[in-house]
Amino acid sequence: MGYHDLYVSHPTVFSGFQKAFEEADYVVLGVPFDVTSTYRTGARFGPAAIRDASLNIETYSFRSGIDVEELRIHDLGDLHVATDTMQTIERLAKVVGEILEAGKTPVVIGGEHTITLGVLKGFGNKASKTAVLSFDAHLDLRDEFMGLRVSHTTFMRRLNEQLKPAKILEVGTRAVCREELDYAEKAGIDFITAQQIRGEGVEQTLKFLKRKLADVESVYVSVDMDVLDPAYAPAVQNPEPDGLESHTLLDILCGVCGKRVVGFDVVEVAPNYDKGVSAIQAAKLVFEALCSIEKSRRD
Repeated sequence: MGYHDLYVSHPTVFSGFQKAFEEADYVVLGVPFDVTSTYRTGARFGPAAIRDASLNIETYSFRSGIDVEELRIHDLGDLHVATDTMQTIERLAKVVGEILEAGKTPVVIGGEHTITLGVLKGFGNKASKTAVLSFDAHLDLRDEFMGLRVSHTTFMRRLNEQLKPAKILEVGTRAVCREELDYAEKAGIDFITAQQIRGEGVEQTLKFLKRKLADVESVYVSVDMDVLDPAYAPAVQNPEPDGLESHTLLDILCGVCGKRVVGFDVVEVAPNYDKGVSAIQAAKLVFEALCSIEKSRRD
């Protein structure tokens, strides 16, 4: 072992604690992609900002009693994205497929929400046995938007049509168009609105989600940071008022992140629109989700 092994490391490895890929349980992958963004761009800077935030917040989770320092995490770095959306999705699917083949849990940091389609493609045939649990202000079920059939506004519809997951559940919904509501009803896609969550509380929300997920083999969790109210996460690409509070989101997220979770992503932070608050929220979400998954695996 040389001095460079002791005293030199990459400056922005997620959480600051890096295990070799072979030893890791969780593999972090950044996807700096925001080509289809239609309002505020900049989610391509999200992975770097979230990594930076992860180095500067504490790692102990009171919710789980676990410290991120104890976890075996490997940060692969960032995907080499292309300006062509489908090419990026295919590259992402190939890399995620390798992570899964190695028996690791992918933790993907975006980037715009379209990348979730690429991650789920990486699951191959297992995608059809997996439920997708998406925390998002929007349903993302349009058939087309601004001439694009694959974008951050349509990807969930393409995901449902092409990959046919066991179930799609959307949480924190509050910004939709009539077309999406019609499609959700026709396709059997369940959602729970931010207003419902506030009215019914975390406990009832978790009961609803657990009941809906009771018969599925595995769960993939996606968190679009715009599920939070802009007061808590102002630097997102499509902010929408009347959102969830941080503690509400964390309570629900940690309540569903158990043994069946086979991967998750956190997307849509556009860090140039604030002073780091949204990236800190995102890093905290990843920490808490990882600790909850780890706790369930240890129990």
